[in-house]
Amino acid sequence: MQNENTRNTIIFVVSAVIILIVYQFLVIEPAAKRRQAEAERAAAAAPVAPGTNTVGAPDSLPATAAQLADRATVVATTPRVPVATPALSGSIALRGARIDDLFLTDYRTTVDADAPPVELLRPEGAEHAWFAEFGWTGANLAGLPTPDTRWTVIEGERLAPDSPVTLRYSNGQGLTFTRQIAVDDRYMFTVTDTVANTGASAVTLAPYASVQRQGVPDDLGRNQIVHEGAVGWLGDELRLVKYKKWAKDGGPEVTSTGGWLGITDKYWLAALVPNQDEQIKGEFRVTDAGGGLEIFEANYVGQPHTIAPGRQITETTRLFAGAKTVPVLKAYERNLDIPRLDNAVDWGNFWFFTRPLFSFLHWLYQHIGNVGLAILALTVVVKLVFFPLANKSYESLTKMKKVQPQIEELRKKYKDDPAKQQQELLGLYQKEKINPLTGCLPMLLQIPVFYALYKVLTVTIEMRHAPFYGWIQDLSARDPTTIFNLFGAIPWDPSTAPLIGSFLNGPLHLGVLPLLYGFTMWLTTAMNPPAGDPIQQRIFQLMPIMFTFIMAPFAAGLLIYWTWNNVLTIIQQYIIMRRFKVDNPIDSLIGRFTGKKAAG
Repeated sequence: MQNENTRNTIIFVVSAVIILIVYQFLVIEPAAKRRQAEAERAAAAAPVAPGTNTVGAPDSLPATAAQLADRATVVATTPRVPVATPALSGSIALRGARIDDLFLTDYRTTVDADAPPVELLRPEGAEHAWFAEFGWTGANLAGLPTPDTRWTVIEGERLAPDSPVTLRYSNGQGLTFTRQIAVDDRYMFTVTDTVANTGASAVTLAPYASVQRQGVPDDLGRNQIVHEGAVGWLGDELRLVKYKKWAKDGGPEVTSTGGWLGITDKYWLAALVPNQDEQIKGEFRVTDAGGGLEIFEANYVGQPHTIAPGRQITETTRLFAGAKTVPVLKAYERNLDIPRLDNAVDWGNFWFFTRPLFSFLHWLYQHIGNVGLAILALTVVVKLVFFPLANKSYESLTKMKKVQPQIEELRKKYKDDPAKQQQELLGLYQKEKINPLTGCLPMLLQIPVFYALYKVLTVTIEMRHAPFYGWIQDLSARDPTTIFNLFGAIPWDPSTAPLIGSFLNGPLHLGVLPLLYGFTMWLTTAMNPPAGDPIQQRIFQLMPIMFTFIMAPFAAGLLIYWTWNNVLTIIQQYIIMRRFKVDNPIDSLIGRFTGKKAAG
């Protein structure tokens, strides 16, 4: 039975490694190439500079999905009002009065200083259009504004924090629509719609607002740890629908008083915020537009209002369009009374752990000034919290290593009598006051910290492009160096190698940090007593090598955390082993170089 279990263990480990390598080669690498292609397309489309594409430009949009044009062409052929704020640049389309052309000036597509800003919204008629529109709906009413309606600018030439823009449209049937669009210095637009009834009959209208995404880039919705798709807080509940499920089953319809809803990417969000005192019907809808084009839409319809002749009504809707920066989201929660807006960040099912960990890490960053150093400080704090338990655990491991010769003798002596062997081993453990189970506790207790940090580094934009020192310029990305060009010493990109380039840049990509992690893992393993039979011991010896490859694609910040954690563990174990006068690999290595016998 023991041999059967050993064989099954080996098969499981080998199969897991093969699956990880194949997944990296066939899934992760192609997705990375698609992301790169998308970034290059975004870079080719320069943001609209303030003062260009002003009112009066020609107006013609592609009519169907088959006539999609590039982004710059669509923007240039549509009459627009420029948008220029400290955080945003772009324009508003006068056709449909849509907010559909935005770039985030504080964020770049790559860590390069000359990289173009991140694109957020793009107009209909371009591939992967993403925009927001607002309007009114009513039964059996003609002349309401549509996406093709041309609005007239009556006040303001440029939308800026201190300069709102006012648009107007009269339908010639007794209704005049006025829309004022204002924006703050971050990411919040305020759209104030007024309808005046100058006709002879009362009319009933209901406000609506919509965020649409016409087709989704291939690299979105693929990462299982990050939510991308529909998001909202409706009916006092967080609503999440990933793109894949959304496309297959549609989304929910929810009646809610206030709340918010929208569409989110990993770091970016476009969300509608209705009047928080008004009852709305929110909906996440998907429509097949034909030709393989799916339109994903988050919209709401407000309560109907009857407008008597000579009267008018006003409706205010907000649009958040920007980066999911936690302090900014929390500030909007407080100042605008928007419920749970920071839930747009995908904290996951273990939010009760990831949220406080992010808050503490962010607090450390604010006081230290570097995210990497904050991660190192966080690691020290975690080690201090678990120090008493870890100390007992490492003492137990050290005692086991000290009695290892006796354990081997008992195994040889009773190799033909497993029951007696187990009885004698338990007696030895009781005599030496050893609990073998405590050896795993420190690592098991740190797994939630490791997962939460992984989640935080993955989903929070504060970690995106956060530099450390030296070659690490983005702690949320993997180590960019590789052993195949001697970590940059040779001016050659291994990914360009014929046939095997993607493999060298994928499963075999090993940088400095993964190798340091692998070395520290090997050292911690070597300091522990051997476990199991010789075959199991060999498997444990191979684990540092396997985990080096497994961890290589992970974020550099995670590798810094885990490597530094291993270093602190090594120091702690070394001190205990010296105290108990037990042989350890560090003294053995020192002895080889100095010619002195290892202590112990």
